[in-house]
Amino acid sequence: MLISLILGALVGAVLGLTGAGGGILAVPALVVGMGWPMQQATPVALVAVAGSAAIGALEGFRRGLVRYRAALLMAISGVPLTTLGVRLAHLIPQRTLLTLFALTMLVVGARLLLQALRPVPVGSPASSLCVGRVNPTTGRIAWSWPAGLALASTGAVTGLMTGLLGVGGGFVIVPMLRKFTDVSMHGIVATSLMVIALVGTGGVFATLFAGTRAPLDATLWFACTTALGMAAGRAASRFLSAGHVQLGFAVVLGCVAFGLLAKAAFGV
Repeated sequence: MLISLILGALVGAVLGLTGAGGGILAVPALVVGMGWPMQQATPVALVAVAGSAAIGALEGFRRGLVRYRAALLMAISGVPLTTLGVRLAHLIPQRTLLTLFALTMLVVGARLLLQALRPVPVGSPASSLCVGRVNPTTGRIAWSWPAGLALASTGAVTGLMTGLLGVGGGFVIVPMLRKFTDVSMHGIVATSLMVIALVGTGGVFATLFAGTRAPLDATLWFACTTALGMAAGRAASRFLSAGHVQLGFAVVLGCVAFGLLAKAAFGV
C-alpha cells in the first residue's frame, strides 16, 4: 500500500509539472514498483491519469482555455479505438509490450530533448500543416473538413495508444494540436487534459469489459495520491523554468525506458 501511495504521488507530481505528458510514467511505475504485468497496471494507471486530467480540465474550463468542441470530436474518435487497443494488449506477449512501451518513451523523450535544446521562438509562424486556425473575431477554431479530419485522426491514435499501453495520450495530442492548429499552448494543454479524461475513462471501461481486474484499494489510493501530487506539481511549476522541466522529464523518460528494456530482455 505504501509503495502505491509513493508511486502515485511521484506520478502526479510529474503530471503537474509537465502538463499533459506525465501520465506516460504511470504504467512503468506500477510495473516496476508493484511488479504487476502491463495488462493489470493499465486500468489502475488510467483511473489515476484520467481523474487527475479531469481536475486539470475543469481548471482550464474555469479559465476559458478548453476547446471543448475539438476535445469532444477527438474523444468521440478515440474512445471506440481503446477497445481495439485493449484487445491487442491481451494478444501481444508481455515482453513485446514492454519493449513497445519503452521504445515509445524513447521517442517521446528524444522529441522533448530536442525541443528543450532548440526551443521554438515566441511568435514563430504556425506550422505548414495548420488546418485549424482560430478566428480572431470569434476566438473559436474555424471548422473545415481538413481540420475535422486532423482532429479525428489525432483522437483515434490517442484512443489506440490508450488501450494498448495504458497511457493518457498527451504525448500524442499536444504535438499534433501544435501542428494542426494555431491554438495557444495553454489552450492546447487544457484541451489535451479534457481528451485524456474522456478517452482514459473509456479505456478503463474497455479494460474492465475485457476481463482485467485490478485491486480496488490500490487503485483508489494510487488515484488519490496522483491527484494530490499533481496539485503539488502544478504549484511547483510556477517556480521552475519550463525548459529545465522539459529537459529533466526527457532524461527521466530515457532512464525509465532503458529500465523497461532491461526488464523485457532479462526479466529483472
